[in-house]
Amino acid sequence: MPEAFYVQLTFWGHLCNVGGISFKRGGEMLRLLLRCYVRTTSIPIDMIITVITVARNAAWTIGEAVASVAGQTHHAVEHLLIDGASTDNTVNAARAASIRLTKIVSEPDTGIYDAMNKGLRLATGEVVGFLNADDIYAHTGVLARVAEIMVANPQIEACYADLDYVDRNNPDRVIRHWRSAAFVPGLFARGWVPPHPTVYFRRSVLDRVGLFDTRYRLAADFEHLLRAFEVHRVRNIYVPEVWVKMRLGGATNRSVKNVLHGNREIADALRRHRIGWPPFTQACRMLRRVPQFFSRPQ
Repeated sequence: MPEAFYVQLTFWGHLCNVGGISFKRGGEMLRLLLRCYVRTTSIPIDMIITVITVARNAAWTIGEAVASVAGQTHHAVEHLLIDGASTDNTVNAARAASIRLTKIVSEPDTGIYDAMNKGLRLATGEVVGFLNADDIYAHTGVLARVAEIMVANPQIEACYADLDYVDRNNPDRVIRHWRSAAFVPGLFARGWVPPHPTVYFRRSVLDRVGLFDTRYRLAADFEHLLRAFEVHRVRNIYVPEVWVKMRLGGATNRSVKNVLHGNREIADALRRHRIGWPPFTQACRMLRRVPQFFSRPQ
């Protein structure tokens, strides 16, 4: 404990002696003081969290993304940047924005999920998550919360939270608020899925769940979460807080063609794992999005 705390204890003992407070009463008051100290003192947690950022020609946003990781109050972070041989200034922009990048890999890949798998193979942290090249954390304490939750709940294998879709040019302007919910088996069949950028797995669990299936070009993250939650029943916890701000305009929603292709891949994943009836599940997914345009973080 810091010296200032011992000074407080010394002062407290002197006050009890002068004031004639009994030993028993003094002990009760001292225990209260200790509880207050524990609740109000930030105790460092050394759990290493690996954050994987994949990028391809993202010079415009990559600096803000990596700076968001560097600005986290939790300092035991392994930050991996997996770049798909960008032809713009992505790598230089990332280096300029953060001195906390642990490793940069810049080489051709076969797509975003191939790059994510490279990151998973390189990850050495106890807990692993992703932050997209055009996303940012909602506040500087997100990774500290992840570490706190994982340390306090050793039986938990994954945690996730809420996400805000924001204006591409103004991250402070919320367009949609994705409020998730506690998982129960069968939810995927009713169109539910946790926001992927908010999900953090223990690395040991990923050995059981496996990597992303690169046969899916746009929905491998959905299939991976489906596999983890519904098939392998990873023990998880939902945290009702906004952890990530995601800019609108990602690959899946970039065009009508991509939306349709992504939906076909989701239907295929549901059939492969025998979860739900794809037409019903897809309709539920669409309906679940409607309230997100009217809901806002509380």
